[in-house]
Amino acid sequence: MTAPLPAALQLCVRRRPGPLGASVQVSLRVPSDVGCIEEVVDLLLRHCTHRAWLCRRMRFNLRVALAEALANAIVAGNREDRSKSVLVEADLSGDQVRVEITDEGIGFDPAGITAPLLPDELDRPNGRGLYLIQQLVDDVTFNDRGNSICLTLRRP
Repeated sequence: MTAPLPAALQLCVRRRPGPLGASVQVSLRVPSDVGCIEEVVDLLLRHCTHRAWLCRRMRFNLRVALAEALANAIVAGNREDRSKSVLVEADLSGDQVRVEITDEGIGFDPAGITAPLLPDELDRPNGRGLYLIQQLVDDVTFNDRGNSICLTLRRP
């Protein structure tokens, strides 16, 4: 028996005028395949970083944080089960970019993950990606189940 083929990316982009300029909303359904991460990050950045205020450093921070969050969702959340997918919803409006990444896994308790700052903790199998994400964006929140992460990057 062979594993099912991963589904194709499903992309939806909406642009709406608003008081502080147009808002952009991007929704992606991503197969649980780490090979898709770079393409997904590129798509999100193409649609969500057209504003001049998102400088080179902020684009870099967003790129790395998105790649880490997607890898966590695919590998830790969905356990690379190709029958599952990851939902990515991004919103660029006014002075912030907000991205929510939700997997179909059982979730985890983010409070149980400590920052890997001591030498003994550097080799442990989890926590480094989450710590990195928290250092690169302005705000990180999780849903109650622990299978959805929301990243917010604000204009300085």
